[in-house]
Amino acid sequence: MTIRPQRPADLPALLDLWLQGNLDAHPFIPAAYWEENRPAVAAALPEAEVLAAEEAGELVGFIGLQGDYIAGLFVRRDSRGRGVGRALLAAARTARSVLTLRVYAQNTAACRFYAREGFTAVERTLDPDTGADELLLRWNV
Repeated sequence: MTIRPQRPADLPALLDLWLQGNLDAHPFIPAAYWEENRPAVAAALPEAEVLAAEEAGELVGFIGLQGDYIAGLFVRRDSRGRGVGRALLAAARTARSVLTLRVYAQNTAACRFYAREGFTAVERTLDPDTGADELLLRWNV
């Protein structure tokens, strides 16, 4: 597996990973919410710091960063549980001593993953856009 910065040609695959990952992880949020936000994500991704995970020439995951904030971590369905997410986090950690992110409390698989990776919950809030409980998680060295 190779971790590398995004390339302009990656955008369609990144958007597919983003949408499928959100639909899989958030069945408690209407699919229309994610579909309606796809254009905004398409506009934001090229401007963001994105590290892509690639295997055999195909994107299998990515992490989007805004400074020390993880805006999203997505792994292709058939690549989950194989260390892709861990590798992306490791790449993000190389230049940072602190990372934060928000995760929906109902996304128990993600909550377990981040706990295993050393993140701790520092705040619980209600996402005004979805009405779902979310946790602010923090990791530091």
